[in-house]
Amino acid sequence: MVDTHLNQNSVVLDYDRQKELKAFDDTKAGVKGLVDSGIVKIPPIFVIPTDELSFEKSYSGSTHLQVPVIDLKNIHEGGVQRKQVVEEIQHASETWGLFQIVNHGISEAVMDDMIKGIRRFHEQPTEVKREYYSRDVQKNVNFFSNYQLYKAKSANWRDTLSFSMAPVAPSPEEYPAVCRYS
Repeated sequence: MVDTHLNQNSVVLDYDRQKELKAFDDTKAGVKGLVDSGIVKIPPIFVIPTDELSFEKSYSGSTHLQVPVIDLKNIHEGGVQRKQVVEEIQHASETWGLFQIVNHGISEAVMDDMIKGIRRFHEQPTEVKREYYSRDVQKNVNFFSNYQLYKAKSANWRDTLSFSMAPVAPSPEEYPAVCRYS
């Protein structure tokens, strides 16, 4: 399928979006690979057509919005607490699409180490990361760019390293070496 796209000078260009998406995906380099290659212009697959942009209204004054906080402190004390937490997660997911978990028992040091490991992964040479690049959702460890790459109207400017923990968590050997806890 050939799409019409306006370049920066409002000149109509025809390009094969599916071909461009496949070419990007086949590099197995992700968005960081594009940046590392020295591109100076954002490829059309990442550009949202102007007519599809939604512009938010400006609000005067401050908005006091707070991300829902889910407290797991008493989750193991019985069915009522667990049911309440499940309901809070459901409500936050349906109304906000996100939430913060507190009292989960994971130390700040472990969370910091996780972030450092992910950062180390993304800072590796593309050749090393390619080993994990896959769109196979059956794999326990995947590196990919844009989960909805072939379905979304525009690609997101992001790369993802995903670890599937269910039904069976990855073995330690499946984790990228730079992400393993030592």
